Amino acid sequence: MELVEESPYRFRIDRRDPMRVPGVVFASEALLPDVGADRSLEQVAAVATLPGIVDASFAMPDVHLGYGFPIGGVAATDVAAGGVVSPGGVGFDISCGVRLLAADLDLAGLRPRLEAVMDGLGGATPRGAGRGAVWHVTGRSDLDGVLREGSRYAVQRGFGVGRDLERCEDHGALDDADPGAVSPRAVERGATQVGSLGSGNHFLEVQSVAEVYDHDVATTFGLWPGQVCVMIHCGSRGLGHQICTDYVRRMEKAMRRYDIQVPDRQLACAPVESPEGHDYLGAMAAAANYARANRQLLTHVARVVFRRVTGGNLDLVYDVSHNQAKIETHGVDGERRTLCVHRKGATRALPPGHPDLPADLCDVGQPVLIPGSMGTASYVLAGVPGAPAFASTCHGAGRVQSRKQAVRAERGQDPHRQLAARDVAVRGASRRGLAEEMPAAYKDISAVVEATEGAGLCRKVARLMPIGVVKG
Repeated sequence: MELVEESPYRFRIDRRDPMRVPGVVFASEALLPDVGADRSLEQVAAVATLPGIVDASFAMPDVHLGYGFPIGGVAATDVAAGGVVSPGGVGFDISCGVRLLAADLDLAGLRPRLEAVMDGLGGATPRGAGRGAVWHVTGRSDLDGVLREGSRYAVQRGFGVGRDLERCEDHGALDDADPGAVSPRAVERGATQVGSLGSGNHFLEVQSVAEVYDHDVATTFGLWPGQVCVMIHCGSRGLGHQICTDYVRRMEKAMRRYDIQVPDRQLACAPVESPEGHDYLGAMAAAANYARANRQLLTHVARVVFRRVTGGNLDLVYDVSHNQAKIETHGVDGERRTLCVHRKGATRALPPGHPDLPADLCDVGQPVLIPGSMGTASYVLAGVPGAPAFASTCHGAGRVQSRKQAVRAERGQDPHRQLAARDVAVRGASRRGLAEEMPAAYKDISAVVEATEGAGLCRKVARLMPIGVVKG
């Protein structure tokens, strides 16, 4: 795969048949995928073949191999020109995202009570691949409320406060959700998991603000040096996974009817304005609302523990998703167009003044939350004016080892002991689960953030360091 360096942190894959647009990779040379070991750049080129795609097929600095789309992939299709929506451009964990909570105490105040806080969080946070949840939904009407109203429904039921919705993407819910487009099997899988962390790279992490780069913006976000924070990373669990599975199959069958050909069946798609496209977007929005409610319920758990152990509170800084397709308006070739923007392992980074921002963030831009690998730093950034890729940015460090490779690399090691040596308390993870997520399995988060800022995607506000982590 030949790459042309257009400028620092920006590389181009030239258009060739059947690509409709070029590929663009935001990265430093050191962060570029190893073409011999990682086919993600081939996936960038394959995404460029989708009907209706505009501008370019983009890859973020954390790009790595995914299902259909690379993880860290962004692509927008023109709805009026037959643009398609592809479930592979969203992924199986629909609306997986990150939520950051800020405590009203500093690290020195937490240290004497850290073990009690971690024990409380570990005991109260449902996690792992199986069942178990904060909220045991008692009927379809309750689950429909979650699917239609997301965080709003959870707050209405007493699991949060009104301000939470102001600091959540889309004010806590997508309005075009259609529970009727969600299959019975997806409903069955989701009914017992509302308010659960899951497994894999999902976590609930206690952190502290180690460094502030922009004090004015950090203050607006509600952050200050030495402050304790809680970061939650999870998504739509089995419900979202089943929705993706269902619609990949349905769209694969439908493509012939729309005369669509793609180089990889994992890119199965349908026009946004087709029945299949409409149904998928309605089901995807329902899963997105489920994911927001999921993080809202885990927020409630964290608040209960912090209030009981420290007497303090946790305020929401922001909640943003990184696996979605959204209908948005952007400028393309000098005119405003309605686009379906796929962000797979990528997140929105709205600039200052954007109408979707809450009033108190309008002057500084959207908080962008980029978690590192377990045991390393996470970053808070902010959206900037004139950013490329439809106001999108990366979502994390990005894997360089598969989970099997990571486990092999950690053979003979004790991940618990390694994290303890970094002064990170761990609750609830198996040795294998920890080995899969150790820092060596990921790119250097600081290098990823440097490339993200260098490419003009967003700018640094603060660096957070882990104190303790709850894992599935």
